[in-house]
Amino acid sequence: MVRLLLLGILSGAFFSTTFLLNEAMSLGGGHWVWSASLRYGFMVLFLVAVLWFKGGAALLKGTWALFLAHWRFWVLAGGVGFGGFYALICFSAKSAPGWVIASTWQFTVVASLFVLMLFGQRFPKRVWFFSALVFVGVLLVNLSHTQSITAQTLLLGALPVFIAAFCYPFGNQLVWEASRGKHAHLPHISSPLLANAFVKVLVMSMGSFPLWAVLILSVQPPMPSGAQVFQTALVALFSGVVATSIFLFARSLAHTPSELAGVDASQSSQVVFALLGGMVFLDSPLPSMVAFAGLGLIGLGLFCFLFFRQKVV
Repeated sequence: MVRLLLLGILSGAFFSTTFLLNEAMSLGGGHWVWSASLRYGFMVLFLVAVLWFKGGAALLKGTWALFLAHWRFWVLAGGVGFGGFYALICFSAKSAPGWVIASTWQFTVVASLFVLMLFGQRFPKRVWFFSALVFVGVLLVNLSHTQSITAQTLLLGALPVFIAAFCYPFGNQLVWEASRGKHAHLPHISSPLLANAFVKVLVMSMGSFPLWAVLILSVQPPMPSGAQVFQTALVALFSGVVATSIFLFARSLAHTPSELAGVDASQSSQVVFALLGGMVFLDSPLPSMVAFAGLGLIGLGLFCFLFFRQKVV
C-alpha cells in the first residue's frame, strides 16, 4: 500500500501542471477544443516514440493489434475516460478561474468510490470517512483563495469538472475490469501488453480520437497559435504521458477495492503541488490558516489510507 500511495502522489505532482498550463492557454485566447485534442495528438506521438525505444516495431505492432482486436471497447473507455474527462476540463477553463477547476476536480476522490460501487465493489465505512477527510481538506485549500462564486461560474466552470470527475475513474475502471475478465458485459482482454502502462495509455488515447474528430468538425474552432501548440505539447508530456502512465501503473498493482480507492485518493496531492507551483512560478501569496488546515486534512486522509489497510466486506 505504501508503494501504491507514493506512486499515486508522484503522478499527482505531474498532473498538477495541467491546471497551470490550461489557465495560461485560456488567458492567451486559445480555444478549448484545441487545448484538449492537441494534447492527445501529442500524447500518441510521444508514446509511439517511447514504445519504439522500449520494444521496437514488434511492440508497436502488438499494440496496434491489441487496439484493433477490441477497438469498440477502446473507443468507449478512451472516449469517456480520456476524451470526455479532458474536454470538460478544458471547456471549464474558459469560464472559471483555476481554483474552481482544481477544487471541483478533487471530487474525483469521492466519485471514484461511486464508480467502483457501480461495478459491484463494496467498502468498509472507514474508507468513505478517509475519502471525506481528503475531499474536505481540498475544499478548504481552494476556498481559502476565493471571495465570491457566481451562478455562471458554477454552471460553466464547476459543473463540467464535476462531470469530468466521474468520467476519468469510469474509463480507468472499465480497463481494470476488462483486464481481469470478470464483468459479463465487457470483453476479457488478457493481453500481457496491458501490463505496460505506456501501452495502456496509448490505446486509450487512440480510442479518444473519434470524439476529438466530432468536436473539431462540429465546433470548428479557429486555428491554434504556436504558443498553444507548444503548451499542449508540455501538458501531453508531463500530465498525459508521465502522470497518466504512473497512475495507471499504480492502479494495475492494486488488488482490493480499498487499494484502488487509496490510489485514487492520492490524486488530491495535485492541489498541494499546484499550490506550491503557483507560489514558485506565479508569485502566489502564502496560504492562509484555512488553507493550511485543509492541507492538514489531506495529509490525515492519506495517512489513514496508508495505515488502515482495509478488506472488502
